[in-house]
Amino acid sequence: MRPAGRLAAAIEILENHASADYPARLVLSTWARGNRYAGSKDRAAIANLVFDVLRRSSSYGAYMGSKSPRALALAAFLEGWGHSLDELDEMCDGGQYAPAALSDEEKTGLRALAEKSPPEAPTETETPAETETAAALADVPAWLYPALEQAFGDGALAEGQAMAQRAPIDLRVNRLKVKRSTVLKQLDDFEPAECAELPDAVRISPPQGPDKSPRLEGLDGYKRGWFEVQDLGSQMVSALSGVKTGQQVLDLCAGSGGKTLAMAAMMGNKGQIHAYDSQSKRLSPMSERLHRAGAHNVRILPSGNQGALDKLDDKMQVVLVDAPCTGSGTWRRKPDSKWRLTKAQLAERLQEQRAVLKQGALAVKPGGRLIYVTCSILPQENEEQVNWFLGERPDFELLDPQTIWSESQSAPAPQSAIKAKNMLQLTPAQHGTDGFFIAILQKAE
Repeated sequence: MRPAGRLAAAIEILENHASADYPARLVLSTWARGNRYAGSKDRAAIANLVFDVLRRSSSYGAYMGSKSPRALALAAFLEGWGHSLDELDEMCDGGQYAPAALSDEEKTGLRALAEKSPPEAPTETETPAETETAAALADVPAWLYPALEQAFGDGALAEGQAMAQRAPIDLRVNRLKVKRSTVLKQLDDFEPAECAELPDAVRISPPQGPDKSPRLEGLDGYKRGWFEVQDLGSQMVSALSGVKTGQQVLDLCAGSGGKTLAMAAMMGNKGQIHAYDSQSKRLSPMSERLHRAGAHNVRILPSGNQGALDKLDDKMQVVLVDAPCTGSGTWRRKPDSKWRLTKAQLAERLQEQRAVLKQGALAVKPGGRLIYVTCSILPQENEEQVNWFLGERPDFELLDPQTIWSESQSAPAPQSAIKAKNMLQLTPAQHGTDGFFIAILQKAE
């Protein structure tokens, strides 16, 4: 397909997405099944354009003066794909496989985008209109922008804009099997880079424009368990768990096991990790991943088996609570989720977080640690939940994440993006990671 055809296809998919209450990936796969002529490179390019639009639909709408799928796709195609306004004007000729000719209004919006002349963004919002403008330029739902201001102050705009960029591909080298140098050598075609923050972390830059992301799961090293795909922020959270050889650990919301695997490697397969999740579907990939990684010190608890959890009460030296959350810290990777998030869903997550915090605290032995983690940048899910928990359980106290980091890592400790004492917020703007929050709480002896 020519670029004009890819642009036209993206517009069609975005129109379908706007009229259907389905995630973007499902709309894309439905379109692909009905258009078999599109090759793998074409499908990748079209998907890239669709997700670029979803990441920045508010700011593109502000530039273009329209939030129509066509206007947004034109904006994304101009800005991130290396095409000039003249090239785009020539491309949109109304042919069989091309979009219709550009209107004067569209040219004006595209010119404003090319010249970076958006509506003025206030530094301190005072009116609903100003809040709406700032939220649009930050590519954040207007009802959530005050939460970003609460967390980041004058940095809210920059944080939102960083969350609207493409994310890199981060890998965790499995120290149970290989060294980082071995993995770097195998990935040489993808120009990997060492991450200075952690000795096991590797980064591959995100693809540009229509380029496809590398399919790492097909590589021999992946099949042999040499590495796992895991965001650098998630790896830093795992490092801050502070687990040690021989300990008893509970991963209460283990999901598919990314942090479980990282902790197993940190423990050198000695001690035991009890992996649990309330939904068996989330746990289903874990057995295969454990086998591939050579992790032998993990016991998977049956989902819904409260009795199995009760047997761990007061016995765990570390309990990791990777709590259910809005996923606002992963908006770079799941951009349509931020526009689908509702106040009711946030309220539901808050109740779930309090429930798992209570459950996790029961398993911590005296002197043990409770690690509270979210992939969120919203203070309601983060520092406010920690403060609530400390009010409920005064036998726990916050530890300094920087001190914990320095006990095991040679790289400088990460500085938090928020001001809350003894809590760590990672963000793409300040750390180049997904948005992760972590609080380390110790139970009194």
